[in-house]
Amino acid sequence: MLLVPAVVAVLSVLHFGWPWAGCSGDRDHVHHATDGTRQNYRVHLPPQYAGGTELPVMMAIHGCGMSGFGWNSMQRTTQFDVLADRQGFIVVYPTQQPFESLLNCWNSADPRNQQRGAGEPALLAGAGREVVDTYGADPARVHVAGASSGAGAAVVLAATYPDVFATATSVAGGEFGLDQVDADDPDGTPVSATARQARAQMADRERHVPLLVVQGGQDDVVPTIVGERLVEQWTHVNDLVDDGLLNDSLALTATTTSVPATRGRHAYEHTVHVTAEGRTLVEYLLVPEMEHAWPGPDGEGLFTDRAGPDVAEFAWRFAQRHDLGPPVRGAAGP
Repeated sequence: MLLVPAVVAVLSVLHFGWPWAGCSGDRDHVHHATDGTRQNYRVHLPPQYAGGTELPVMMAIHGCGMSGFGWNSMQRTTQFDVLADRQGFIVVYPTQQPFESLLNCWNSADPRNQQRGAGEPALLAGAGREVVDTYGADPARVHVAGASSGAGAAVVLAATYPDVFATATSVAGGEFGLDQVDADDPDGTPVSATARQARAQMADRERHVPLLVVQGGQDDVVPTIVGERLVEQWTHVNDLVDDGLLNDSLALTATTTSVPATRGRHAYEHTVHVTAEGRTLVEYLLVPEMEHAWPGPDGEGLFTDRAGPDVAEFAWRFAQRHDLGPPVRGAAGP
């Protein structure tokens, strides 16, 4: 049984919030597709936007059973707006097009949506570029974070548009090419194989794209092995980008910090993979007691674990340490 159909089956009993539910404030702007070629999304502007500086951008991509904005949305689940108002960055909430998925999922498991210049990656990257152009944002500091199927989309964007997104965060998501992995025999598809596919998508735009992976230890929708494979895949991708070979040329060192449980809050383990020069390329946040959810103390919605660490804060701190460096070789394409 493939992992992705299993995920969708579990979610099939849930309802999702429609993207037009709720009201937008003076600093929230909704961009609607008018001709089928643009992506529906909401933009939240922080108070600092009035200063005219080039602000960074965080794109937050919802999971199955959710929408970008409205009830049970990525906007309410993550509470990125509150953090953005404190820290001074723009937040973008894409929402899946109607009738593209029964459960409003992103179709990142479909090979047609794992390529540059087509399908969902092109729409989402286009939205990111449009926000930069429309709001004068900093093109070197555009980041993406996703939940569940949206996490899969975020990983795909890291591979297909490394010249647009400086970092990616995956919460309860899986590797590039997850559709090829059999849940009954995950070793039948080596992580090295899907890593090579991800790196191949980067082409002459290839660069080290830092990735934060968040995984619940009690997640029976996206099991722990899925998060572990993603961590392994992305260390391989960065190794391949370094010199084209899987030879550990980056010599990543992993350091794990354990944070104990406190009253009403889960314990978690935070593993950081750094280069010899001290640059973080992969981080892994494992929350042993968490199920299939976005963790955060102030989140709202069906897929929020308020006892978990504040992942919006984690994702933003992770993003702050990185900007869009040049490709390792070649130049960015269209």
